[in-house]
Amino acid sequence: MRMLRRSLLGGLAAAGSTRAASLRVSTRQVTFGPRHHLFGYIGHVGNIPWNGNGRYALAFETAFQERMPHPGEPATIVLLDVRDQYKPRAVDQTRAWNLQQGTMFYWDPLAPDTRFFFNDRDPSTHEVFIVLYDIAAGRRVREFRHPATPFGNSGVAQKGGWFLGINYGRLARLRPVTGYPGAKDWTLHGELQPDNDGIFRVDTATGAARLLVSFRQIASLIPESAAKLRAHGLFINHTLSNRDGDRVYFYARADFAAPGDERVNVPFVMKPDGTGLTRQKVFIGGHPEWESGHRMIGLAGGRQVLYDTDSQQVVGTMGSPETFPDPGGDVALSPDGRWFVNGYRQGDHNRYVFYRRSDGASVRSEGFNVKGWTSGDLRCDPAPCWNRNNREVMFPAIAGDGTRQLFVAAIASA
Repeated sequence: MRMLRRSLLGGLAAAGSTRAASLRVSTRQVTFGPRHHLFGYIGHVGNIPWNGNGRYALAFETAFQERMPHPGEPATIVLLDVRDQYKPRAVDQTRAWNLQQGTMFYWDPLAPDTRFFFNDRDPSTHEVFIVLYDIAAGRRVREFRHPATPFGNSGVAQKGGWFLGINYGRLARLRPVTGYPGAKDWTLHGELQPDNDGIFRVDTATGAARLLVSFRQIASLIPESAAKLRAHGLFINHTLSNRDGDRVYFYARADFAAPGDERVNVPFVMKPDGTGLTRQKVFIGGHPEWESGHRMIGLAGGRQVLYDTDSQQVVGTMGSPETFPDPGGDVALSPDGRWFVNGYRQGDHNRYVFYRRSDGASVRSEGFNVKGWTSGDLRCDPAPCWNRNNREVMFPAIAGDGTRQLFVAAIASA
């Protein structure tokens, strides 16, 4: 099937700058209907669709996008063959997925050519569990099941060896856009802020799991929201591990049906063993990304900023307000740290700013149609994901036939 290609020339990060030659971005559609194709999650914190050698990219197929999946309704997991114009090949199914984050695909950093993680659910008990699949063996080589607390993967350590887990059944109640409808929630009839749920950690070698931090513990650190938390349960839907594997960033949230200023939305950082839990004094908005060390990239004061989680201070900025029209968009840093992409919505279209950090050169993409899918649990967010070659980004959009498909943007000097 022919890939659809488009190209666009872009200028520098600031008008009148002469620090670097212009950049060019070309885009092509790589998956096609009638079925919808998605990767799922933003490509920050090392989440990359392509495998280690670049031969395949991960995606899942579904016959619909106009509703959330029914409890246990499967989606098909496919490998996209880069050498064969991204032709899809079905390899498995998952019953734990949504349109916003997919099934939390992650290639295993310890075997990135052949092994990947995804979430699944038992069709009888609706307990969520984690799968490790090997494409060379053509089968599941391990399942991580924890029946007493059936959580799913919420982020693999960037150097491998462990992953974090959260309760997707609880999310289906409290933040449906990132939950799995009908998944078992062991906190359903218990305390609002339980001591047996929060963020888990699993050792991938042994399968051993433990609770790092509980909702009860987190609630005790948000005293100003005590009244709110007597009526609304906390949830966590993003757990972000840094590149060195020694810090985890997350938001503790509650009552997201309320207006923004009435919600509970508090950032925390901890070490990956659960110690050093620290409430951050500065709120970094958008979908933050780890830079190097203990620094993050996010939104503060209307700018794309660098934020140090140790000193809890903004320590730098990237680009200008003209470079990044929406610093709170979906952002991702390239694997080599030299490039940065910000995906943002403008009307009925998603656009992308590609930023070269060495000299501030940037290029802005054309708009990609998401009309009718700009809000709510079924929205099509920008969700850019880097390739390991540091020159390509995969993202979703609505194709000409109305199906949700994957596109690839490539950056080059003009």
